[in-house]
Amino acid sequence: MPTYTPPLRDMQFVMHEVLKVSDELKALPPHADVDVDTINAVLEEGGKFAAEVAFPINISGDTEGCTLDKTTHEVTTPQGFKEAYAKYVEGGWAALSCDPAYGGQGLPFVVNQCFYEMMNSANQAWTMYPGLSHGAYECLHAHGTEAQKKIYLPKLTSGEWTGTMCLTEPHCGTDLGLLRTKAEPQPDGTYKITGAKIFISAGEHDMARNIVHLVLARLPDAPAGSKGISLFVVPKFQVNADGSLGERNAIYCGGLEHKMGIHGNATAQIVIDGATGTLVGQPHKGLAAMFVMMNAARLGVGNQSLGLTEVAFQNALAYAKDRIQMRSLSGTKAKDKPADPIIVHPDVRKMLLTAKAYAEGARALQCFCAVLLDKELSHPDEKVRKDSGEMLALLTPIVKAFITDNGFEATVMCQQVFGGHGYIKEWGMEQHVRDARINMIYEGTNTIQSLDLLGRKILGNNGASLKKFGKLVGQLVEEEGVNEKMAEFINPIAYLGDQMTKFTTEIGFKGLQNPDEVGAAAVDYLRVAGHLVFGYFFARMAQVALREIAAGSNDPFYPAKLQTARFYFAKLFPETATLMRTARAGSQVLMDTDLALA
Repeated sequence: MPTYTPPLRDMQFVMHEVLKVSDELKALPPHADVDVDTINAVLEEGGKFAAEVAFPINISGDTEGCTLDKTTHEVTTPQGFKEAYAKYVEGGWAALSCDPAYGGQGLPFVVNQCFYEMMNSANQAWTMYPGLSHGAYECLHAHGTEAQKKIYLPKLTSGEWTGTMCLTEPHCGTDLGLLRTKAEPQPDGTYKITGAKIFISAGEHDMARNIVHLVLARLPDAPAGSKGISLFVVPKFQVNADGSLGERNAIYCGGLEHKMGIHGNATAQIVIDGATGTLVGQPHKGLAAMFVMMNAARLGVGNQSLGLTEVAFQNALAYAKDRIQMRSLSGTKAKDKPADPIIVHPDVRKMLLTAKAYAEGARALQCFCAVLLDKELSHPDEKVRKDSGEMLALLTPIVKAFITDNGFEATVMCQQVFGGHGYIKEWGMEQHVRDARINMIYEGTNTIQSLDLLGRKILGNNGASLKKFGKLVGQLVEEEGVNEKMAEFINPIAYLGDQMTKFTTEIGFKGLQNPDEVGAAAVDYLRVAGHLVFGYFFARMAQVALREIAAGSNDPFYPAKLQTARFYFAKLFPETATLMRTARAGSQVLMDTDLALA
């Protein structure tokens, strides 16, 4: 049976030794008193909840799945899910980083993000229920009316109610400009919403008394396309003036999707038949308001794959140490056994180290992005808020696409370590692979993230955001460029940093002549950018490890970190050379293929 141990030591290393999170928080008035001990204590308890409450119902939840009563339209979640959610609410976990004005604990987002990494390792399907609720909370907190905040935020904060995001429809996929759901104004200021939504994660369940659906729809006078979309809050049960639940609203689950993974989460087909809703934000500005939730979800999906990479690595490592098969090519290692543990074989180590490196790089990036969000929301200096938001916007598609691509590769490799046992259900590995594959698709496919990064976030502002990240790389190179012990970590990012300017300019010029050139290069480009970002953080982690060793530390954690960093730069980072070559191959070999695709 699989096991899970929260990676608290590595989280503490990233937050306290590399990113100096508590120092960053001192500049943010809402979080100035959050110190190292507070963060560690919260995450230690959070790890216990993940490992002891959520993890034991992961495989069983995947096996059982959700069931829909087509008569009542009610969904029953797998055994233990409802009880685990009650413990989650009772423990105050839903309120962790929510506004104290609505009953929240007011802790920084970076703490919440680390907690959710552990929850995703333990049980991604279950974690999606409270995870989507937090996104709905953020959206209403940013764009809701005072009345909407008063009604919904305390209940979302406590976890008594959950939330969803109802975006896509059967005919439109990611192209939300095509959506057809209608909103008819009523004399009392409400709206009657009619339409159909699909792929609504956590869209119906039995874990909370009410579900707060955030629904995109069109007003009668809406212009065509994405500029004619408005956002509405449509609760499962209408809410009376005193906050009590009223009659059932005309929004319900018409079917559940049968998916390759995340079986424990109800991916619902939502039917909206004249349901009562209220407008969130301005008319026709719904997509901008929903982007608060969508961007949070993209960071969250990256965190899902980080969680899966970590738990898959832990179990593959344990198996590789225990499973004996053949002898080491360089001579017998376990003389008291009939064969050696498979961890002695180079390619097994390569697979394990790939997963470990991708988990540790992703953790550093996720924590960095979470601090950026905290600064964007709470820093007193407007320029810092703006710069943090711009950097976060640049990194969000990398978090979503690079981490999920890596997560799938890592979980497949960890499954491979198990050999034939890897596709046997009780080992848990095949579930991680299935779940990880989904993360590459939803919340905007990774190709869409690549187009967003290259087309909008980089070429869209003439590389200004990329130059800001390049300055971070340049500062580290300048700081450590003459340190021989850092050369193996600094030289690769210095070289790629210089290459990126020329590479980006070249694609940009070609794109001006033929926009398909951007589409043809985008996926490869994002992976190059992802490696530059990971390389930067691995260099920073190596920098700290070397300093601690030089100061006399005997903690094996630091030389282990250096070994992982060396593996990353030697075996994974060089992918960038191939990617730049394939990106430069251009669009003609893709688009001039009508006969091949006839």
